[in-house]
Amino acid sequence: MYDGSSNRDEKAHVSKTVDDESMVCDESPEKANGGRHTSSGSTIRRLSSTSASSSYFAADRKVVRKKMWGLIRQEVGARGLSALVSGNYVQSLRPVAATRRHYSSATKEMTVRDALNSALDEEMAADPNVFIMGEEVGEYQGAYKISKGLLDKYGPERVVDTPITEAGFAGIGVGSAYHGLRPVIEFMTFNFSMQAIDHIINSAAKSNYMSAGQINVPIVFRGPNGPAAGVGAQHSQCYGAWYGSVPGLKVLVPYSSEDARGLLKAAIRDPDPVVFLENELLYGESFPISAEALDSSFCLPIGKAKIEREGTDITITAFSKMVGYALKAAEILEKEGISAEIINLRSIRPLDRATINASVRKTNRLVTVEEGFPQHGVGAEICASVVEDSFAYLDAPVERIAGADVPTPYAANLERSAFPQIEDIVRAAKRVCYRSVPMAATA
Repeated sequence: MYDGSSNRDEKAHVSKTVDDESMVCDESPEKANGGRHTSSGSTIRRLSSTSASSSYFAADRKVVRKKMWGLIRQEVGARGLSALVSGNYVQSLRPVAATRRHYSSATKEMTVRDALNSALDEEMAADPNVFIMGEEVGEYQGAYKISKGLLDKYGPERVVDTPITEAGFAGIGVGSAYHGLRPVIEFMTFNFSMQAIDHIINSAAKSNYMSAGQINVPIVFRGPNGPAAGVGAQHSQCYGAWYGSVPGLKVLVPYSSEDARGLLKAAIRDPDPVVFLENELLYGESFPISAEALDSSFCLPIGKAKIEREGTDITITAFSKMVGYALKAAEILEKEGISAEIINLRSIRPLDRATINASVRKTNRLVTVEEGFPQHGVGAEICASVVEDSFAYLDAPVERIAGADVPTPYAANLERSAFPQIEDIVRAAKRVCYRSVPMAATA
């Protein structure tokens, strides 16, 4: 874990087991296949089996890709490419006046998984142009059960299982968006979006600008991002800073169930490409959710952060899972007389610089928290913004808390050391507030 302090290289956390909160229990295949849809009319037939998602990582991708292209050629030859991107409709963006309301009255709890599922369901019901495409989204009902029940409800033409080829189905998704559809492309992990980076950046992000506004690409790329638990370096990277640096993209990072519902609905309704970065470890987490947020018209504004907790002594910015860590750190700091204001970014691009700077001008101190790499990270951009706009208000140097500048270790104890923990945030806040840190806390 990188924390910006001089003794950061000496830090060594030892954990014999992965934290309880890092364990996500997925539903069994037996439960998932209870209502399986077996229609042969799917636009793209599955090549991978409907076994547990772990079998995906062991697949021989080269062999599967070769088989996939054979089927794609067969499909295109038999039905024509237009069948894959049919529905040349252009629907104007639905009004989102409800986004300006303030939601506060919590009436029940909902998991992030159910929040995402309900948002997809409602948007598909409201707009026939919305469809889902990705690996295991249909018959297996999603690797993380986000698309559970949607195949039975909307059929294989709108819940499309694909072969293991991110470049292939991302490209088909962008092409369908050119023709007026609203695809939601699921990556089993955003680490695999690197296979589709050309379509995301060159085909989706740049088309509106290069066409002088004549081409809109209303597509959502969504899936789990960042570290999970014991999945190794190839499945643990945070891509918030990567996609956040690209003009033409909007990058959203939900934390709570209300975030997940409101931001996914906004992403689907938006006329531009949106990268929607979820967190695997948050899928099973339950959060209070208001009656207003359960309304089908509910939508959150893109580019607007949320102050999760007000404070007067220090500002702490975070996104995704780190928001929860920051809130827990604030509770500890409160017991020691430090009032921390916690900002849930919600959106990395556009970044709500106004809310961040207003908070810093009130508290005069800043700590940024993220799980991504420290160099060129989201925290670095926030620091630059505050130095440019609010430097005269700072009473202490800005502290950045980020992941370690190494590929994610596989061993549980090393993995824990590679990412920010609650105690790291507490120590950074104390340093910024010039409070002495007991030696036991740094051991």
